[in-house]
Amino acid sequence: MTEAHPLAGSALALLAGWPAPTQEQATLREAYLALLATTSDALWRAHAPGHVTVGAVVLDATARDTLLVLHPRAGMWLPPGGHCEPEDATLADGALREVREETGLVDVVIGSEPVRLDAHPFTCSLGVPTRHLNVGFVVRTRPTADGTPPVATISDESDDLRWWPVDALPAPRPERLAAEVAAALARTPRG
Repeated sequence: MTEAHPLAGSALALLAGWPAPTQEQATLREAYLALLATTSDALWRAHAPGHVTVGAVVLDATARDTLLVLHPRAGMWLPPGGHCEPEDATLADGALREVREETGLVDVVIGSEPVRLDAHPFTCSLGVPTRHLNVGFVVRTRPTADGTPPVATISDESDDLRWWPVDALPAPRPERLAAEVAAALARTPRG
């Protein structure tokens, strides 16, 4: 086993202290904790059996719209997110980095605790089926002068990027998207 990266201790502490909102989320948390206690390699995409990923539901200042990317590999609309990187000190840092890379938004605030865990199969850049153990956060934009969501910039990691009303999510999308948005809204006052 390789020497543990500081992110491993941070991730373990965050997840161990996270008050899961449902029994299903508590069960997932325990699975994540067991894997991370076994090997900190599970933080990195090279861990083919499955690895931790990070993402964030991005909400505008009013919490009426969410920013989604059309993921080229998945072919679906998803919240920004991706793999942990060695420079990430915390899982929230990784999620914020992914939001900034994929949307160009910099004037945003990220919640310090996860809002939802989701484990799903995915064939990522490894080229083989693996399991993504996603830790999802909520990111809020600051209010704009005209009350509209801020302008985001598409990256080369996405086929498209758009703001969508939280109550009119686009297709195609994974079944889990509505639950991710609902979890973010449950932790966010609407204005």
